Amino acid sequence: MPRIPLGRAALAGLGTLAVIAAAVQPAGAAPRTDRSEGPVARAFSSAAAEYGVPRDLLIALGYSETHLDGHHGLPSQAGGYGVMHLVSNPAQHTLELASRLTGDTARDLRTDTAANIRGGAAVLRSYADHAGLSTAERRDTDTWYPLLARYGGATDPATARLYADTVYTFLAQGVTARAEGGEKLILPGREVAPERGSLAPAAQSPDYPSALWVPANPANYAVGRTAAISKVVIHVTEGSYAGTISWFQNPSAQVSAHYVVRSSDGQITQMVREKDTAWHARSGNASGIGIEHEGYIDNPSWFTDAMYRSSAALTASICARYGIPKDRAHVVGHSEVPGNDHTDPGPNWNWTYYMQLVGGSTGGGEVQLSFPSYDTLRSGSTGAQVSAAQSLLNAQGFDAGTVDGSFGTKTGSAVTAFQKARGLDADGVVGARTWTALLSAGTTPALSQGSTGAAVQRLQRALTAALGRTVTADGDFGSGTQQAVRDYQTSRSLGVDGQVGPATWGALQAGR
Repeated sequence: MPRIPLGRAALAGLGTLAVIAAAVQPAGAAPRTDRSEGPVARAFSSAAAEYGVPRDLLIALGYSETHLDGHHGLPSQAGGYGVMHLVSNPAQHTLELASRLTGDTARDLRTDTAANIRGGAAVLRSYADHAGLSTAERRDTDTWYPLLARYGGATDPATARLYADTVYTFLAQGVTARAEGGEKLILPGREVAPERGSLAPAAQSPDYPSALWVPANPANYAVGRTAAISKVVIHVTEGSYAGTISWFQNPSAQVSAHYVVRSSDGQITQMVREKDTAWHARSGNASGIGIEHEGYIDNPSWFTDAMYRSSAALTASICARYGIPKDRAHVVGHSEVPGNDHTDPGPNWNWTYYMQLVGGSTGGGEVQLSFPSYDTLRSGSTGAQVSAAQSLLNAQGFDAGTVDGSFGTKTGSAVTAFQKARGLDADGVVGARTWTALLSAGTTPALSQGSTGAAVQRLQRALTAALGRTVTADGDFGSGTQQAVRDYQTSRSLGVDGQVGPATWGALQAGR
């Protein structure tokens, strides 16, 4: 069926700071909910029915903001409350808007999960009404993209896109979460094709090529340094990834960090140049580089392996570039910097594992995996692509030893074992077929144009190896990636639809 075009008003409203309390028209009849659901699931069902917002969208939004944790009414770093992160700060007032739309008090919206979810739905519906979405458009999850971007509060298009992309990634991949009282919510994955309109992707980082670049507001950091860089400071955002990036762009924040790391896949955004002084650790500002990690210190579900590995690779790179020792005297938590009253990264942060990754002692760390082409590797080969192969082999349980960029006996044995397991010629040489199987290894979610995230990057890298031409590994399934998928499917006699399902994943992971 053809895509339903999104009205221009929806796109035009993205940059508006003022919140318009549009008259929301809830459904006249009381919403019907499944009595077998738990209280949080019922709250999502009820709010979705009352305000005409897709239930899955509400759950994905709540999960991306808070992992469905209301934090007992305490605010995030950006002044957001509850599961739906209703915000009250100098630049954003979705909490107050929700109160006007629902009639619930600000206190109830902060502390009562059902009221908070209802408030989030009411705010989204007001945005939809202001944008002129019809009933049919509201039923189409993909048309809500710019409204989600607006909900995040960002005025910068790149940040707005980061926010909405995170929600649609969870929609595509699915979510299994524990809400209040241990209630389990399951959101199955689904195909998504969000209508991004004119929202632009972020640029690449000037200091760390694997990261994106979204600059903080100049009011939130100082140009230059008054001391040499001698430490890395580890923080936890007490908020979401995109919400933190947006907050650092707000001149009233008066805080910033050099980097922010996403929980779900380890994506990194740089916000302050390393040569400049971010305001993140008081006495440690002049000599430190600050790395914020998405999440809350009291909820270990945020501290994923992808986050640890990505952040550790960044920290290792910083230490190497500035001659900083890779030890706990120089890689420190916010709470350990003199003159600070913060407690992050908190007791759930695994320092032992993190420092092992920073030091490279466990192998499989987040080394460079994306290349314009993939060379044939054999015994005696050296360099970054050998490190990539070693990292991928270790991640799949084939012991290639230390990730040191040197193709020795242990790496060769791991390659041979991997090839045997995948039904490839077991010659111990990493050629195009072995690269394709290695780069595509992992989960196999359904992907199509509009999908984003780490799985898309794996796909793009594998296609680069399989096709022998560069497919940009930016994690964004656009038209170029779709054409590459079609070309791969055609050349491998697969069904040609430009989408990646079980058959295409199976062929890639078999090294075809």
